[in-house]
Amino acid sequence: MRYRLKRLDRQVVVITGASSGIGLITAKRAAAAGAAVVLVARDEPILARVTREIEASGGNAIYAVADVGDPVAMRAVAELAVQHFGRIDSWVNNAGVAIYATLSETPLGEHERLFRTNYFGVVNGVQAALPYLTQSGGALITVGSIASDLPSPLMGAYAASKHAVKGYINSLRIELVTAEVPVSVTLIKPAGIDTPIGQHAANHEAHEALVPPPIYDPELVAAAILHAAQYPRREITVGGVGRLNVLMGVHFPAALEYLARFLIPLLTDRTRPPTPQNSLFVPSNDGRIRSAIQKGRRFSLYTWAARHRLATAMVVAGLTGAGALIAARQRSKRRAA
Repeated sequence: MRYRLKRLDRQVVVITGASSGIGLITAKRAAAAGAAVVLVARDEPILARVTREIEASGGNAIYAVADVGDPVAMRAVAELAVQHFGRIDSWVNNAGVAIYATLSETPLGEHERLFRTNYFGVVNGVQAALPYLTQSGGALITVGSIASDLPSPLMGAYAASKHAVKGYINSLRIELVTAEVPVSVTLIKPAGIDTPIGQHAANHEAHEALVPPPIYDPELVAAAILHAAQYPRREITVGGVGRLNVLMGVHFPAALEYLARFLIPLLTDRTRPPTPQNSLFVPSNDGRIRSAIQKGRRFSLYTWAARHRLATAMVVAGLTGAGALIAARQRSKRRAA
């Protein structure tokens, strides 16, 4: 399958969950790179402010107030993007919410609402964007999580939703490839990222929620998203340590279950009370990219290698060749001796 993905400065990019965290930094980076950006979220004051900031910096942006859980609203977002900019080149499903609670103590209404945002938000985004992306080709990018591949204590509902997203996106990709639809489908799987999602979560624990370690900076996820907008990728995992966690979970699940008892205390900050409000049903209204509680790593060699596969292959080939040359010389010296 050949995909016709444009340079970022020639693209119209729609980003959901654009009022905070990963969505906000991705929108700013896309606009700074020359893309026309459509910011989508429930929080109109934040969207209006960010749009003004982008335009003041010379960028091109509009916003749409919409709940990704509403299919009618998402179709209206796609129509707005096409009416204003003429097309959609990349669509980024990023909006997400979390719950901190054991599954037995997770209220059913909250559980359903989380799936309405995290899973059906992706479904609604795909159904809204796909008719336009199919016309001229483009990229459909969804932010999942390493929780797509792992269980998670205290965040079981979140992990379940991300498992569902992975199954949906991978099945969609197969269908589009089979039908020869020129739409690149990418799943971005971040490890723990330093965003306010812990403070925005519905937290039923006694202390402030923390993002599961190891923690990476949201800039790394934004870079992966915008890379996938220009170069076809099936998956990009953000954070090498997170990838190691997935491998351990897949190959040594019993060991992961044992280690989970040590992870649970790292999911809350016992020095802070829980944030009283959450963004499960209403917007957060804070417009923050980072949490201000944790600090994320600003570089991941694994993620860099995933984005730069040719360069990585050349380095590996060079090292392999150098190793073979050194070994050959050593054998030659032994024979001469």
